[in-house]
Amino acid sequence: MKTMSIASALLLCGGLGLSLLAAEKPLRTVAHVDLQRYLGTWYEIATIPAKFQKNCVGVTATYTLRPDGAIGVVNRCRKFTLDGKEKSVKGKAWVVDKNSNAKLKVQFFWPFRGAYWIIELDPDYQYAVVGHPGRNYLWILCRQAHMDEALYNQLLDKIAAQGYDVNRLVKTLQPAGDAGT
Repeated sequence: MKTMSIASALLLCGGLGLSLLAAEKPLRTVAHVDLQRYLGTWYEIATIPAKFQKNCVGVTATYTLRPDGAIGVVNRCRKFTLDGKEKSVKGKAWVVDKNSNAKLKVQFFWPFRGAYWIIELDPDYQYAVVGHPGRNYLWILCRQAHMDEALYNQLLDKIAAQGYDVNRLVKTLQPAGDAGT
């Protein structure tokens, strides 16, 4: 009986170890980001929600080049409904991997900084997926308020392959209008 329980424990620990190794696989970013093309407004299509985004809909992120070379960030949302009160927060981002420009740090409140890694990017800069190396957060962004469902599903497959739990993703309510990419 002891042999069975020890063997079971080893099997369980081995399985957990493999799961932990899979979770520790480094997050892959895109090869290169042209920051000038990345600037502008992006609509949030879906997210693994962060506490600071609670009850947000109609979410956008606007990036601009600052005089000091950093990137200005303005995140906006409406609270609860698309007619709700607008909430915005300003921050800055800077590149931490100059070879690819795909790994950035973002800061909205001193001294807190977060990783902002671009893990998927359309060649025409019409959609992007931004993640965190710990896979705590994720944002699917698009230049338009809506994204084609087939493209969204393709991105889900890519995101899952990167080790994210896509079941945690929540689609973001955006105003009606364009049909997207």
